[in-house]
Amino acid sequence: MRLVFRRKFVGQASLRLPQTWQRVYRGLVAAVLTSSSLINPYLGSQSALAQTRAYCQLSADAIAQKESLRVSAVKGNSDSQGRYRTLLKKHAENLQQCRQQTWPRVQAIWLRLYPCDIRPGALDELMDRLVNRGYNQVYVEVFSDGQVLLPKAENSTPWPSVIRTPGAEKVDLLAQAINKGRERGMQVYAWMFAMNFGYSYSQRPDRQQALARDGMGKTSLSVTEDGSQAFIDPYNAQAKRDYYQLVQEVVRRRPDGVLFDYIRYPRQSGSASVVTKVQDLWIYGDGSRQALYDRALNNKGRELIERYITKGFISAGDVAGVDKLYPDEGSPLWQGRNPAADEMKATASQRQARLQWELWQLSVAHAAQGVVDFVALASLPAQRQRIRTGAVFFPEGNQTVGQGGYDSRVQPWDRFPSYMEWHPMSYATCGNTSCIVPQVERVLSLAPPGTQVSPVLAGAWGKSFNSRPSLEQQMQAIRAGAPQVNSISHFAFSWQEPEVDRDRKFCGAD
Repeated sequence: MRLVFRRKFVGQASLRLPQTWQRVYRGLVAAVLTSSSLINPYLGSQSALAQTRAYCQLSADAIAQKESLRVSAVKGNSDSQGRYRTLLKKHAENLQQCRQQTWPRVQAIWLRLYPCDIRPGALDELMDRLVNRGYNQVYVEVFSDGQVLLPKAENSTPWPSVIRTPGAEKVDLLAQAINKGRERGMQVYAWMFAMNFGYSYSQRPDRQQALARDGMGKTSLSVTEDGSQAFIDPYNAQAKRDYYQLVQEVVRRRPDGVLFDYIRYPRQSGSASVVTKVQDLWIYGDGSRQALYDRALNNKGRELIERYITKGFISAGDVAGVDKLYPDEGSPLWQGRNPAADEMKATASQRQARLQWELWQLSVAHAAQGVVDFVALASLPAQRQRIRTGAVFFPEGNQTVGQGGYDSRVQPWDRFPSYMEWHPMSYATCGNTSCIVPQVERVLSLAPPGTQVSPVLAGAWGKSFNSRPSLEQQMQAIRAGAPQVNSISHFAFSWQEPEVDRDRKFCGAD
């Protein structure tokens, strides 16, 4: 998530293309918050109550008391250690009670951990800060930028561990975060990049075939702004095995949920943000190309697919040539294609335009299907353990653009499984909330009944940030415009407390 800012592996699903692309990929195709009746025993003045009650935040006095006990406990004071644990339990009970009576029921935050967080008391101090803000869920980043939050001594994945500090090879920061979060009444999710495997993966000689490629043979390293995002071919068997193994290791730590981010292709800028021809699609890896060819249902269909992918178009000569190669076959066929009964009565020239357009739709649908298949596979280890899963996506990532173009991310989130939580990144910027609420409303309109939609908001408490209104303003607007939403998350802790985040990153003083 950036702001620029089963069994055996699942086989390829049959591509559905009834009535062209639309049914496959739909279009890839202030009310004021009412105060809670709960009065927090740790709140001080009436002014503090008015400011914090709606969000289950603790008062300054309660925060100071807990922090004093934590510091004393870290120094070894046994009396403080006992009192600190007692206070943590009481705050956890209070948080649970407050959130049951306060909108939204789930208030979550996105969090990155650093090697410095292994210092004594550091993780306790961090988790306390989250509870102080009224959060009852935390999404801990466990796989991003080509690194995994697994102990070095137990890391059998192709990625290096986040913590590589000498002597800390067995430190399991993820397991610690899960335990300490739960101790404070929070649910702890594992937040993972999905199709973006990171620069370190792209540099492995034995993983070059796993990378996604476009029609010019480029990988995502040459088109993303920071040059470090390595997107993989979701049809590649090696990439799927590697990721499946990673999810299994994460699930072994028993988080309360697993969220999958970067379930898409690279986001490009300018004119490249719209794909308008087949060479723009990231379907030229060996796995993806073979899977696309295999969507053919007869020899004519396969030959036309191969010619179209190779050249980027088919001519009337190609159509006539394929007819001569396979004279005993009727119309070219591939998954989802339903040609007219009299199609073969038309000349090759008359059929060429229609066939080329259908091949374009097939290619985009094939790219989208790879994303859907990948997230379905990725979620299996968690599903088997009855651990919740969620998909993180851009509300506009599945839209058509102009005449026949598509958003370059090709993110068909409206086809993600409804058993997963949907976490739309509602990051629109227009100086107020008028462009944020419509993003949430669009997702709700396309979500199957029963789908939990949990919007992700970017910003900070009590102030505008990066041209975005305060979190309070955004939340109030969503409650007014989409009252059925009862779960919201905030991106990210580093935006709310940048100084604290910087100290944690560089091991500043407690």
